[in-house]
Amino acid sequence: MTNTDSNRWRTIDIVIAAVLGVAFGIIFWAWGLLWNGPADAIPLPGRAAIYGVWLVPAVLGGLIIRKPGAAFFTLTVAALVSVALGSSWGWTLVIQGPLEAAAAELAFAAFGYRVFRLPVALLAATLAGLAASLYDVFVWYPDTAWGSFRLPYILITAVSSLVIAGLGSVALTRALARTGVLDRFPAGRERAAI
Repeated sequence: MTNTDSNRWRTIDIVIAAVLGVAFGIIFWAWGLLWNGPADAIPLPGRAAIYGVWLVPAVLGGLIIRKPGAAFFTLTVAALVSVALGSSWGWTLVIQGPLEAAAAELAFAAFGYRVFRLPVALLAATLAGLAASLYDVFVWYPDTAWGSFRLPYILITAVSSLVIAGLGSVALTRALARTGVLDRFPAGRERAAI
């Protein structure tokens, strides 16, 4: 599937990206409660299996908006909203969110913002997962061993991102396209080829 529209952002692009960002910011805040609450019973690095949720807006925003900066904008807004809601990670998300978003954006940029098929979504999700996990192991877990913690954490986070953010965003985009709500976007007009 190709992007035949201009790369200029329309008002609807900004509104939808912002709405996705705000919605996922609320989800992030709630997901943080799960991560630090019931999921805390699962020891790290195993808990990283649910990490991919935090990277969905970057891939989803890129797949729906299909403009340069969409992945970056959507995930950055989500991170900022979660900070405003009182995320347990606080202001560190002002750095981490855009870092993860930039990694996802690289995948869409590598294909000139013209290809939005499953492999590109999986690449965007995996790159975001790698950026997230590398940030985490150096900032949050600097005293952990590479073999028993860091490498498994990076691998589990990347796989979680591929499955949840990559496959999940493609599935969500397809489901939204089938309803007709994305008809003003290429993702809605090209329903069959996502």
